Amino acid sequence: MSQKEDTIQIGFKVEGMTCSSCSSIVQKKLSSLDGITYANVNIATEKGQVQYDSSKIDIQTIVNAVDNLGYKAILNEERNTQKVTLKVKGMSCTACSGQIEKSLNKMEGIATATVNFAAEKTTIQYDPKKVRLIDIQKKVSALGYELDLDEDEDEAVDQDELKMNKAKKTMVTSSLLTGAIMGLMIIHMFVVPIPGYLPIIAVLGLPIIFGTGWHVHVGSWKALKNKSPNMDVLVTLGSLPPYLIGLLGLFFPIQAFIEMATTIMTFHLIGKYLEARAKGRASQAIKKLLQMGAKTAKIIVDGEEIEIPTKDLQVGDIMVIRPGEKVPTDGIVVDGKGLLDESMATGESMPVKRTKGDEVIGATINKQGLFKVEVTKIGKDTFLSQVIKMMEECQGSKVPIQEFADRITGFFVPAIILITIGTFISFNIFPEFHLGIINWGATFLPWVNPDLTPLTLSFITATAVLVISCPCALGLGTPTALMVGSGMGAENGILIRNGEAIQTFKEVKAIAFDKTGTITKGKPEVTDLVIIEGITENEFLYYAGTIENGSEHPLAHAIVERAKNDKIKLGDVVDFNAIVGMGVIGHIDGERILVGNRKLMIENNVPYEAFEDELIRLEEEAKTAMLLAKGNQLLGIVAVADPIKEDSAEAIRALEAMGIKTAMITGDNKRTAAAIGKKVGISLVIAEVLPDGKVEEIIKLQEQYGTVAMVGDGINDAPALKQSNVGIAIGTGTDIAIEAADVTLVRGELSGIISAIKLSRAIFRKIKQNYFWAWFYNALFIPIAMFGLLHPMLGAAAMAVSSLNVVYNSLRLKKVDISPKYS
Repeated sequence: MSQKEDTIQIGFKVEGMTCSSCSSIVQKKLSSLDGITYANVNIATEKGQVQYDSSKIDIQTIVNAVDNLGYKAILNEERNTQKVTLKVKGMSCTACSGQIEKSLNKMEGIATATVNFAAEKTTIQYDPKKVRLIDIQKKVSALGYELDLDEDEDEAVDQDELKMNKAKKTMVTSSLLTGAIMGLMIIHMFVVPIPGYLPIIAVLGLPIIFGTGWHVHVGSWKALKNKSPNMDVLVTLGSLPPYLIGLLGLFFPIQAFIEMATTIMTFHLIGKYLEARAKGRASQAIKKLLQMGAKTAKIIVDGEEIEIPTKDLQVGDIMVIRPGEKVPTDGIVVDGKGLLDESMATGESMPVKRTKGDEVIGATINKQGLFKVEVTKIGKDTFLSQVIKMMEECQGSKVPIQEFADRITGFFVPAIILITIGTFISFNIFPEFHLGIINWGATFLPWVNPDLTPLTLSFITATAVLVISCPCALGLGTPTALMVGSGMGAENGILIRNGEAIQTFKEVKAIAFDKTGTITKGKPEVTDLVIIEGITENEFLYYAGTIENGSEHPLAHAIVERAKNDKIKLGDVVDFNAIVGMGVIGHIDGERILVGNRKLMIENNVPYEAFEDELIRLEEEAKTAMLLAKGNQLLGIVAVADPIKEDSAEAIRALEAMGIKTAMITGDNKRTAAAIGKKVGISLVIAEVLPDGKVEEIIKLQEQYGTVAMVGDGINDAPALKQSNVGIAIGTGTDIAIEAADVTLVRGELSGIISAIKLSRAIFRKIKQNYFWAWFYNALFIPIAMFGLLHPMLGAAAMAVSSLNVVYNSLRLKKVDISPKYS
C-alpha cells in the first residue's frame, strides 16, 4: 500500500477548550504523535483536523491523546453509516417494541436499532448503501406498525445553541448574586453598617466562585497539568485567592476581597457568554447552508411517485421537482425544462435556464417548469457538502501572520504570572515609590485608595495585573475574521480553501488566465467553412465531424455538433491518433484524414500555402482555424470561435486599474491569441503553449512579477494552479475541481475575481486590526495595572471587553462592499 493510500484525514470536535492556549496544547500534543502528518485545532470553531498514517497510528489513539489532556474529542459521524431517530405508531406494549427492534436488527445494513416504547421512537444506525429508509418502513409496516420517515425534530439539537444557553444561565446566576453583593456593599459602606455583612457576602459568593465559575478552575487545573497556563489560570488566580483571603477575614482582622473575587468571575462569565453569542453569529453562514437542503424528495419507483427523506436518496433515482420546490440533491436533468434560482451557490439573483442534459445543484429552487432529475451525487459528495467542507477547512486554517501571534500567546500567560509576582514583591520592597504613584493617581481616579496598607495595595495591584491581561483577544483575531469572511465568500459564490490564500491573494501582482472556459464561455461554435472546389459542404463536414468525434477537445465538440445539426450521419474512425499541439489523424472509409494546424500539415507533407491568406484573416478575427486534409490533398479550413464572456473585458480592465498585470496562456497560435487578448484588454499574451508548458510559463511570470495567481477550469489546469501562488478555479455546475484550487469562483464569471480580491483584502485588514487592538490593549493597560492605578473589578470588565472588541470587529466585515464594481 502506498503512503498516499495510508494517509487518512479526519475531523473532530474538541470540548472543554476555553481559550487559544487550550487549542495550542491539543495541537502541539497531536503533532508530537508518531504517525500524525498534519494537525490543526481551532479555538473559534472548536474543531480539529488531523492527517495520519493509518499504518502507524489509529483513530482511538488520537482520541485518547486529546482525552488524556483533559479535553474531549468527538469524532464526526462515521462516513459509512447514518443515524436517525424516527417515530413509531401503533405500539401497545413493550412486546411490540421488542418485536420491531428484533426484526430491524436482523436487516442487512442496520448496525444497531433500539425502540423506546414509552417515547414511541426508534433510533437506527444504518448504512444507506445497503438499506434504504423506505425498506425499513416497509419492514415495520409488514409487522403491523407505522414508521414515520420525518426525522424527529426534537433530536436535531444545535450544539452552539446549547452552549450559548448554558453560558447564559451561568452568567445570569452569577450576575444576580454579584448584583446582590454589590448592593449590600453600597449599603454597608455608604448608608448603614449591615450586621454579619462578611458572612452574608461569603455565602452569596460561594456559588459564584465554586458553582458557576467551577469550570474555570477545572480549565486552570488542566492547563497547569499540561504545563501550559492559559486565560483560565489568570481568572482563577484573580478570583480564588481573594475569596479565600476574604474567608480568613471571618476569623482574623484582615482586609476582605470577596466582592472583588465575585466581580472578577462574573465579568469573565459575562464576557464568555457575549463571546459565544458573537461567535455563533460569525458561524451563521455554515448553519444557513446546512438548513438550505430539502428535507424530502419525490422519486419515481415502479412508475409511481413516492416521497422519501432526502438522506434516503440513492445515485440513479429519478426525482420529480415542481415549481417552488427545492432540488433535493445534485443531479442531471433527464426530462423537462425551466428556471432555477441558483443564488445559494453562485450569489447570482437571476434564475438560470436548465433543460435536458444540464446539471443541477442540490438546494437550488425551481422557479418555473417541471423537472425530472437523475441523482448523480448524494451525502458528502454533493456540491453543498463540498462547500461546507471547504468553509470548515478555511475556518480551521491559519494565516501566516497568525503563527507569530500563536508563539507569543504560548509565553503570554507565564510572563504575566511572573510580572504579577514581580509587581507584588516590588510593591513590598519599594513601597514609597509605589505609594507616590498611587497618591498621584488618587487625585483623579476615584477607585484608587492610598489609605490602605502596602500589603493590601500590593495584593490588589497584583490581582489587577492578572485579570487585565487578555491572551484571548490575540487568539481570536484570525479565526473570527476567517469565520465571517469565508461565510461572506460562500454567500457570493467565492469559496476560499485556506487562510494562507487570503494573505497571499492581497499581494498578487499578476494574474494569468487560461483562455478556454475562463475568458471565453468554453462553448465554441463553427463560424466559417472554406472548402476547395469539387467538395460539398456535407462531405467536408462528414470527414471533419467523424474524425473529431474521437477527440475530447472543446473545439472538436463544436465541429461534431455542427455536423449533427446538419443531419450528417458520421462514420467510423480507424487508427485515431491525437497529436498534442498539432491536431488529429485517422482513417475514415480507407482514407487518411488530418485535421489540425500548420505544424500538422508540414509534418505530413500537405501543402497549405494557397490558404495562408484565409488562415490569417480568420485568426485576426480571433477564430481558431483548422486545416482539413485527405491524404496529401488539402480540402479546406474549418474555423471555430469561442464567444468571450460578457464580463471578461470589464473584469480585466478593473484588475489592470487595481495595478494587477494580466496575462493569457493559451495553446492558440499567436495571431488568434493576440486578437482575443486585444478584445479583452490583456497586458501579456502567451500563445502556442502546450498543456504541460503552462507550469513553466507560470514560473516565468513569478520570476518577472513575484506573486502570481492562476485562473483556470480547475481540472485541466491543475498543475499550473498548484504552481501559482494562488490557484483560482472558475466554472459552473457541480464538477468544479475545488480540490485543485485555493479559491473557487462558483459563478463562472471573471468579475468574481474582483470580489475575491476585495474580500481577501478586507479579511486581512480585519485580522491586522484585531491584532493591533489586542496588542494595544495589553500594552496600554498592563503597565497601568502594575502601577496600582487600575482596580481589579475594572480590569476584569476591560478584559472581557477586549475579547468582545475583536469578535465584533470581525463581524463588521459583513458591512464591507465586495461587489465586483471597481471604484
